Amino acid sequence: MKNIKFILAGIFFGIVLTKGEAISWYRMQEMFHFQGFHMFGIFMTAIPVGAISVLLIKKFNIKTSKGEAVSIPDKPFNKGIIFGSLIFGFGWALTGACPGPLYAQLGSGVLVTIVTIAAALFGTWTYALVREKLPH
Repeated sequence: MKNIKFILAGIFFGIVLTKGEAISWYRMQEMFHFQGFHMFGIFMTAIPVGAISVLLIKKFNIKTSKGEAVSIPDKPFNKGIIFGSLIFGFGWALTGACPGPLYAQLGSGVLVTIVTIAAALFGTWTYALVREKLPH
């Protein structure tokens, strides 16, 4: 019961994604074909909100609810980011989902999402298996 707030936050997130049509395969196709502004509008709102949030966390040294410092480590660039981004983008275009809304899609009754979840888990497992062998 102590994690109920996280379950409620997840349910709220799923409702927002569903009502905002951010889980719609058709909206994703509109975006990837540059035929609709809907998803771009969502991103153009989310990116500044995220950037301002990180700025405020760093500037005011905001702590977690347990009083711990929030650490946002720097991440160096490497060439693997390009290839990973391409794979991610192709998967997103084909399935109509990035990892965030997968469970919202499943919860809304899009059962084919089970295949996407299985593929995402397999991809994550494969990456963990070969990560140390990849060039940096």
